[in-house]
Amino acid sequence: MNGDCLGELARGVVERALAAGATDAECTIAEGDEFSANVRMREIESLKEAGSRAAGLRILIGRKTGSSYTSDFSPEGIALLLKSAIELAEVTTEDPHAGLPDPDELGSVEGDLRLYSPDVETLETPVRIETARRAEAAALEADPRIVNSEGASFDSHVGRRIFANSRGFSGEYRTSYCSVAVAPVAKDGDCMERDHWYTLARGFSGLESPESVGRTAAQRALRRLHPVKVETQRVPVVFESAVARSLLDSLFEAVHGMSIYRHESFLAGKLGEKVASDSLTVVDDGTLPGLFGAQPFDDEGVPSRRTVVIDRGVFKSYLLNTYAARKLGMKTTGNASRGLTGNAGIGHGNFFVEAGVQTPERILAGVSNGFYVTDLMGFGVNVVTGDYSRGAAGLWIRGGELAFPVSEVTIAGNLKDMLLGLEAIGSDLEFRGSTAAPTLKIGEMTVGGK
Repeated sequence: MNGDCLGELARGVVERALAAGATDAECTIAEGDEFSANVRMREIESLKEAGSRAAGLRILIGRKTGSSYTSDFSPEGIALLLKSAIELAEVTTEDPHAGLPDPDELGSVEGDLRLYSPDVETLETPVRIETARRAEAAALEADPRIVNSEGASFDSHVGRRIFANSRGFSGEYRTSYCSVAVAPVAKDGDCMERDHWYTLARGFSGLESPESVGRTAAQRALRRLHPVKVETQRVPVVFESAVARSLLDSLFEAVHGMSIYRHESFLAGKLGEKVASDSLTVVDDGTLPGLFGAQPFDDEGVPSRRTVVIDRGVFKSYLLNTYAARKLGMKTTGNASRGLTGNAGIGHGNFFVEAGVQTPERILAGVSNGFYVTDLMGFGVNVVTGDYSRGAAGLWIRGGELAFPVSEVTIAGNLKDMLLGLEAIGSDLEFRGSTAAPTLKIGEMTVGGK
């Protein structure tokens, strides 16, 4: 079934839901094809190719909601989809905040957001496998101490999403992406360490070369050899850009509308207040072409947009869907996100820290004694209180230079203090996913070691 037919199906399901007694309805249809090739020690370990297609329906009868989904697009399957949603709505409790966006809030971003590249679909399977093999070979050949590999992979996905509702909105978009990743193992004497690296793009032509991915992964594994555990101390902590974005994951949970109205965030009620260093600006932007958090409309049919969440240290905006906005007496920010069924949650577009002016090297040069974090483990972040404690590995900074590897330590602080204590922001902002941050330096944290 082509896109036009799927669009007609979505609109037809909505019309049939209204005819069956729903006062409002919305239908999401998603289809996609995914491919994965895994290579280990130059041999093919696994190949996977799969396709999927399903439809989800959410209906309202007054303020009662019901939803269901199906992968059966036959007349009988669609009839059961409608019947299930209606029956569920009839037995649920009324929610005064339930409902679709207002009609004047609906719409789509104009122009091509470059979310789809045809070269992903036309790529031959041998090329995909060889790309993964080249990445691993480059890692294995980078240094004699690279003695093993946990494998290399080539992954790709091509999809289409269609959405229609009873307020007159109907839209669809296609997406694609592909990635190459490799995880080599370095050994020197009795010491063995692993690390990884990857490249990700909307189209095959946008990927970095597999050789550069392999060499970078090898260098990252080699620099971890012979780590030490340092004494517990309070020092400046510099987050490498690849791990700095994990701080954004915690920040997103704190500005998430549902966390706010449930008072489960240390930032609840702080709009308009200074919550971070003057140098910090955090943006959510679902309209940046070609990036992985872009889409023309959110999962309620509201246009994607640019929202400044923190502006030079001042907390400016929560991220909201229609439900959270109504709970808070506000307007949606176009951040509704969901799978095929159920009520919409909240997601982000391209969520990032705006780049600063200092290079990572200059930031490191300004640290006489501190910790450069290159890997984080565990989930020790409490968004309600801001308490932060995670396992970490990286390199120790001495006299402005990376001196020796460190592992099996914890870094601890509080997100409130960490945001206000942000002393430097790097110029190396790079998107390898829908969250991104440059190198970040926090003035002081506790590094727990021996």
